[in-house]
Amino acid sequence: MSGFRRGVRLGIDVGKARVGVARCDPDGLLATPVETVQRDDRSVERVVTLAAEHSATEILVGLPLNMRGEDTASTTDARRFASELAAASELPVRLVDERLSTVSAHAALRESGRSQRSSRSIVDQVAAVVLLQQALDVEKSTGRPAGTPVFQEPA
Repeated sequence: MSGFRRGVRLGIDVGKARVGVARCDPDGLLATPVETVQRDDRSVERVVTLAAEHSATEILVGLPLNMRGEDTASTTDARRFASELAAASELPVRLVDERLSTVSAHAALRESGRSQRSSRSIVDQVAAVVLLQQALDVEKSTGRPAGTPVFQEPA
């Protein structure tokens, strides 16, 4: 596992109504769900609090590009959320491609026998787990962090 940086990371799946939060262990072996945060004026603050509670070393925010790799309204929203996180937190924030995480999350929940309606409250957390696990796997296989850093905008 050369090149893999130790430390707890948070994975964030930004949605219009909810924000899914997942975390991994310090060795980056397994991503697990943490919480679904309601999307409102306090969402960024709550994610920063969760990062502190879990002693996170980095926050990874899913970037929902379309299948051609182009930006969408959701991509712009995720970039804005990531910038707000970078400004509100001392931690490094990275944007990671999460094109298939929500699709994968719905498929996994369906396979576990959950209906779409009963999955609504946790699908964001599962999508966050999927994007975080993908990012960890990329870093382990390449020795480089997944995604691109979000730089805090100068005030």
